[in-house]
Amino acid sequence: MSTENKPPNFNKMTITVIWLVLLGATTLIFNSVLDNINNPNKKLTVTTNDYGEQEVILQRNKYGHYVASGEINGKSVDFLLDTGATLVAIPEHIAAELNLTKGRSFQSQTANGMSTSYATTINTLTLGGIQMNNVPASISSGMDLDEILLGMSFLKHLKLSQQGKQLTISIPNN
Repeated sequence: MSTENKPPNFNKMTITVIWLVLLGATTLIFNSVLDNINNPNKKLTVTTNDYGEQEVILQRNKYGHYVASGEINGKSVDFLLDTGATLVAIPEHIAAELNLTKGRSFQSQTANGMSTSYATTINTLTLGGIQMNNVPASISSGMDLDEILLGMSFLKHLKLSQQGKQLTISIPNN
């Protein structure tokens, strides 16, 4: 009686399942890599600099932008820093998820032309531990980004310093 090792006998269903698992795993890994390329600032920490100021350091993404994770009213969001935006500008679909209330409407000039925006106030905005309350903002219709433009209504209270591919944001001592 011979007991030779025979290769496993895979049927078509087993092979299909193996391929689907491999494809799913590859997709998850690829999406994670792409997400890190777009937002290298998912986990921010606040440190204290030599002047006793709290600061957050952001890394520029592959496209030259500063994208960072933060919170609005305790809910996680992604910000795209935009010093050209007067207000924090929230796409309408994200504002709905955040349960923000639309106030008076006004026309705003965007990179894509004129659009209708609505005044709102963010109770609490947090970026890596830097937190501000009652931040003026706008809910922007026609804005299909998945990031919130972090405009000057938040940034004007902070000190910004860019060097190389890093942006240091600190709360100035008064």
